[in-house]
Parts: sequence; structure tokens; C-alpha cells
Amino acid sequence: MNISKKTLQQIERAIRKIAQKFPVEEEVSLLTDIHLLVSQETGELRAFDDDDNEITRVVIDEWIDNKDDDFFDAVTRALRDVLKNLQDVVDNLGLLKPYSFVLQNDDKEDLAELYVADDDTIIIGGDLMKGLDKDLNDFFKDLMK
Repeated sequence: MNISKKTLQQIERAIRKIAQKFPVEEEVSLLTDIHLLVSQETGELRAFDDDDNEITRVVIDEWIDNKDDDFFDAVTRALRDVLKNLQDVVDNLGLLKPYSFVLQNDDKEDLAELYVADDDTIIIGGDLMKGLDKDLNDFFKDLMK
């Protein structure tokens, strides 16, 4: 599934709305996660806090009744790309660190951790350790020689 420029702009607006709800202040919010719920049926992208209070929502036309097998993989990539592009905004929310952006489905099951911010450490989800097993095996073989 290809993600259109319009869809990326809609996601970006939703992330910016979340940031507006949590401006940087002297006293930070105790919220620890922002849950992004995506509905393949309705095309909605909704954001919730830890107490299931809705923060914002947007309907993405391209996602309504989308039956693609790779729907959530494509959505995950798109959300990570937008969060990475808005890193300055996302990393400076008025939230107590560490906090996360977590992707969920209609059943509120966690599908992916999209972004984790913890003071000076920022982790953008995905396979950050790709190839680590091979590297460790190669290192071990060289060490045993």
C-alpha cells in the first residue's frame, strides 16, 4: 500500500494537535504513553492518553475500508516517518519522560511501539538492531580462531 502525500499531511496535523495539547510547562503531565488507534474499517486515526481520554482524531479517506494485507505495516512506516520528521516537536512535549507513541488496532491491541523518548535518548521503533545476530556470530567466530 502506498501512502499519499495528503495522508502524510493529515498524520502530521494530528501529531501537531497532540503536541498542542501537551505544551512544555514547568510542571509536566504524568501521562506516559500516547496510544494511536487506527481503524482499517472507518479510516480513523485516534489518539488517546493512558486513561483512554481521546486527545484528537482524524479520518483518513485513503484508509477507509482498506483491505490490504500490509495495511498496518504501511501505517506503521508512515507514522514512524512522520514522528521522525517531527522529532523536535514530538521530543519536546510537556510530558514526563520516558513516554511512548504506541500503535493499536480496533481491539486496542498494541501492534508497534512507534517512538520512545527518554531525556537524551530517543528511540524510533523498528528493527534498530538489524543484522545484530550475524554481527555477533561473526565476532564469535573470529574470537574463537
